Amino acid sequence: MRRADVDTRITRVYREEWTRIVAGLARRCGDVGLAEEMAAEAFASAVERWPGEGVPPNPAGWITTTAYRKAIDRLRRESFRDVKQREALMLHDPEPPESTGIIDDDRLRLLFTCCHPALSLEARVALTLRIVGGLTVEEIARAFLMQESAVRQRITRAKAKIKTSRIPYQVPAPDDLPTRIDGVLTVLYLVFNEGYLASGPGVPALRSELTIEAIRLVRLVRELLPDDEEVAGLSALMLLSQARSPARLSPTGELVRLDEQDRRAWDREMLDEGLALVDGLRASAPGRYSLLARINAVHARAADADETDWSRIVELYEHLERIDASPVVTLGKAVAMAERGSPEQALRVVESLSDALADFHGFHVTRAELLRAAGRVPDAVAAYDRAIAAAGNDAEIVHLTRRREEIAMPPAPGTPGATTNGESR
Repeated sequence: MRRADVDTRITRVYREEWTRIVAGLARRCGDVGLAEEMAAEAFASAVERWPGEGVPPNPAGWITTTAYRKAIDRLRRESFRDVKQREALMLHDPEPPESTGIIDDDRLRLLFTCCHPALSLEARVALTLRIVGGLTVEEIARAFLMQESAVRQRITRAKAKIKTSRIPYQVPAPDDLPTRIDGVLTVLYLVFNEGYLASGPGVPALRSELTIEAIRLVRLVRELLPDDEEVAGLSALMLLSQARSPARLSPTGELVRLDEQDRRAWDREMLDEGLALVDGLRASAPGRYSLLARINAVHARAADADETDWSRIVELYEHLERIDASPVVTLGKAVAMAERGSPEQALRVVESLSDALADFHGFHVTRAELLRAAGRVPDAVAAYDRAIAAAGNDAEIVHLTRRREEIAMPPAPGTPGATTNGESR
């Protein structure tokens, strides 16, 4: 097998199995940091050995066994480790592990361990995206517009805190769940977003292993908190967004805007499940995820882009601004305002966000589209250039380049022009 093919297989196993491998090892050795380190070393061993030895029949099993053996070797060398911990890890127990929480799921326990309130919210998010989401430090830094060194430091300190504070590896008791859920939902949302539109160069634009895992985990959280509106709202938001995945890439690998997607390709089963959740949400005091789910439900219920109720979407964004104000929320409202028929007003709103969102590629995409609609071609071309420079994956770069070229090199007379983008994702 060619080296490139081996590297592709290793990358695939990493993306699909990383969380399961780390979670299972963490249960066995009781040390999240050790589990992550040994899993990483096992993948490094695969990179070194598989090109010569060939890819094993069960690649994930090979990684798991190798990581487990490395953990044993590490514990044998470290005499200061607790004797009982070493003995427990070295014993081969074929019986299922004793339940350590309400729901017996290694990955859910790992999620709650990384999101423990003893850690700062920033540390919880960074650590969970790294260990549970399997994102690289570079990807996390890009998502938060931070330096990689700062992200790496947060993760290192968080793992040390878990170890020194003896934070238990378990799903919390029912009475403790309400105080733990906000950080968990934040992390699951960020994991889903990275999969929905990946931010790293050289990776697929759509990382279904992340979106599917986020959906799976939030469903488990719903079993823990069946009456929590925000949990249901986040679940609905993910389902309605993921349902569009079959139509989000063209055959040539270009990102397809929402208004250009073939809605017949959307996953009807996911849409129905998400819409049912939205219909079950209470009308009073909606939260952030509930409102975002309602916005996505408006898109889902429109037979085509022209039938989208943009006035309703503006109303929902205005409500979201009142309870969770942020420049990104205002940017979303501006897009809806433009589609409702107020592109000039929307452009003024977007321009007011230039300082707050100078490094956010979505700002430059939206600004380029609005400048394009206003007929300010040179400014739009420059904005597209900024958006392309800040884009995080090839599919989006191809899409933005095409949009730029359409106005930089005007089409032949009689060719219809494109409209502004309502929701490019």
